[in-house]
Amino acid sequence: MNWDLAWPVAAAMTAGGLIGIERTYHGHPAGFRTHILVCLTSCLLMLAAMHQSTWAFTALPGQTVVIDPTRMSHGLLTGIGFLCAGVIFREGFSVHGLTTAASLWVTSAIGVLFGVGMLDLALIGSGATLAVLAVLRLLDAKLPHIGVMDVTLRWKRGAAPAEKALRDMLKGSGMKAVRIGHMICQSGAQHEHHMKVKGQMPMDIDGLVSRLSAQKGLAEFSVMPRDE
Repeated sequence: MNWDLAWPVAAAMTAGGLIGIERTYHGHPAGFRTHILVCLTSCLLMLAAMHQSTWAFTALPGQTVVIDPTRMSHGLLTGIGFLCAGVIFREGFSVHGLTTAASLWVTSAIGVLFGVGMLDLALIGSGATLAVLAVLRLLDAKLPHIGVMDVTLRWKRGAAPAEKALRDMLKGSGMKAVRIGHMICQSGAQHEHHMKVKGQMPMDIDGLVSRLSAQKGLAEFSVMPRDE
């Protein structure tokens, strides 16, 4: 084990994890594991750049070639960025696929390390990534954090309550609305509320559903908890 390579990786994972804990607690879509993977990837690539003397690169016989091999890694990571963007999508107020995109990014970095012959660093990065995605999933689920839900309410004509009444109803379930959007049909036949709701986990979803079911004039509703 090359400890000169191992300790920066461990430090990067620790720093990314601490930042991710704060983001997860406040219910942001890029949370614990995502931040670790992003920080880990940056660390791996910078370590590769700092140890170019260990790269398995040789010039052609009888020639002296002066190159900057880091340009290749820059090109690879630029290209993988477009692929990562393809797995991130938004549904309402929710953002999905961030951890998948980060795992693609770190996998690309590991491929670069294997390509330049830095086997020790590539193996360290592979093990660290697997630990983040598999082992830390259990820890991620147990971290105290704020949960986020997308709530849509569709009211009959003239039955939509004021925002204060909505906030009071959510407060009764230990939740609060951080964003309320309105959509009204031109005919005025239906009034929709689109809300981003936060609450301490575990959230009382059953209690909220019961409260909503008892609301007069509420034609239909949906409650969609977010996943990272």
